[in-house]
Amino acid sequence: MKNTRLNIYLKWLFVAFFFLSNFMIFAQDEQKTSASAQELADKLANPVASLISVPLQNNLNYGIGPFNGSKYTINIQPVIPFKLTENLNLITRYILPVVDQRDITGENTHQFGLSDATVTAFFAPKTKGLILGIGPAFLIPTATDDFLGTEKFGVGPSALVMHQGKGLSIGFIANQIWSVAGNKDRVDFSQFYTQIFLSHSYKSGASLGISSEITQNWEGKTTQITISPSIGAVTKLGDQVVQFAIMPLIPIVGPHEIRPDWGLRAVLAFVFPGS
Repeated sequence: MKNTRLNIYLKWLFVAFFFLSNFMIFAQDEQKTSASAQELADKLANPVASLISVPLQNNLNYGIGPFNGSKYTINIQPVIPFKLTENLNLITRYILPVVDQRDITGENTHQFGLSDATVTAFFAPKTKGLILGIGPAFLIPTATDDFLGTEKFGVGPSALVMHQGKGLSIGFIANQIWSVAGNKDRVDFSQFYTQIFLSHSYKSGASLGISSEITQNWEGKTTQITISPSIGAVTKLGDQVVQFAIMPLIPIVGPHEIRPDWGLRAVLAFVFPGS
């Protein structure tokens, strides 16, 4: 078990080193790319921007529950926009989690595989300043292990409200999903999720921000709140535009059974600005 956790820590050290080294490379070249870099950073801060991106969000949580468990999750999160009219876009967001967890469901236990996917669609009018989006959210039972999913299909509303000026983005994104079909022997699913965010970008493409994620499980009667200050940068790997971001996951509220002692998140997003 110690060797496994050591491997996880080494993965995170590699991610952090990779992020920092590329951040330094980018900073040396910022004069050549500053205009487009800040514009991309602002678009990436907008969840309903007309921009194709494929973020890979790596999350590590440690010290979970009575068995001091650990959980590593990589969320594959493509964002694909569709132009409906000159003034209206449909922004589709997909989250497919791959989970590796130990000592969560019991001592010396291990689960690895897909968790349930979430698909969100926002109808977003083309506006400046105050940005709005609304649409449906779906929970799809893609889990490959009973402990990693709900075995339920769910649906509900989603919404986004934010204000964005050059270099400054503030707002929230939220959804409420109820289970409507699936395995009758499993507990019904009813969950509210919101992320409140504030970020500031710079001419170099670097950004600083802070966000809070709130998850309310109505069936389980549990509330989880996490706060995450972040640092990020837009740069290039060869000809590919990417964004890096890294942040601690600081648990504020949550029951002992599921609340981690600490967490860390690193994001690598592939960006396709010409789309």
